[in-house]
Amino acid sequence: MHHHHANPDLYLAGQILLALPFFASLVLYVLAASKQKNWPGYRIWLWAAGSAASLFSVAGPLAERALSDFTAHMISHLLLGMLAPVLMAIAAPLTLVFRSVPVQTGRKLSAILRSAPIRWLGNPITASLLNIGGLWILYTTDLYGWMHQLLWLHILIHLHIFLAGYLFTISFITIDPLAHRSSYTFRSIVLVLAFAGHGILSKYVYAHPPSGVGKDQAEIGGMLMYYGGDAIDIFIAVIFCFQWYKAARPRPTLHKEANTL
Repeated sequence: MHHHHANPDLYLAGQILLALPFFASLVLYVLAASKQKNWPGYRIWLWAAGSAASLFSVAGPLAERALSDFTAHMISHLLLGMLAPVLMAIAAPLTLVFRSVPVQTGRKLSAILRSAPIRWLGNPITASLLNIGGLWILYTTDLYGWMHQLLWLHILIHLHIFLAGYLFTISFITIDPLAHRSSYTFRSIVLVLAFAGHGILSKYVYAHPPSGVGKDQAEIGGMLMYYGGDAIDIFIAVIFCFQWYKAARPRPTLHKEANTL
């Protein structure tokens, strides 16, 4: 089933407005990284790949098709809300910002990161509710249909999908400095529950098509969400377990070196 739009020009405007922040962040990241003496090259590639996945999902042929085709919408959702945030989180943008700004600015930034609202947002439960909860609201209410009619809502939902996905990723994976990290045990429990929430939602979408979506498209979209989501979830889980393993490993002791001095 297709959504008919009164003004296609609105959606061109929407694509441009959504593409701008991703394009700008790519340029800024590359400029900042090029000024650092030993910034790892792989991180620049990860940021570029994440930016490309985001741009591909908000502007161009896929974004165009996603307006009337639920399968294309789901591909763009997986790219924007899951794959891009993981790639961009591993690129450590916050660490790059701290290295690039003057010390005074760095201190102010640190204070912001330690503030109560940021700590609340960075809590795995808050991040999971914003991310998975937001998707439940999108696909189980009329919001999905409205998103295709109202430009401001279209832009807002796409930005939310990316930002909630990014917040979700960094609340579990430790790459950039974040004050007041939860324990690995607590994070692992929330992560498993969040994965389950995403999996149940994809089955729900399969059985109960969102507003304005045909049964066939909902089934393909639900399967894409389930299997595509699983693949990216496994990627997050592997990084998380590797970091937990590294954190739990006993540190090499210094008394042997002390004896030889």
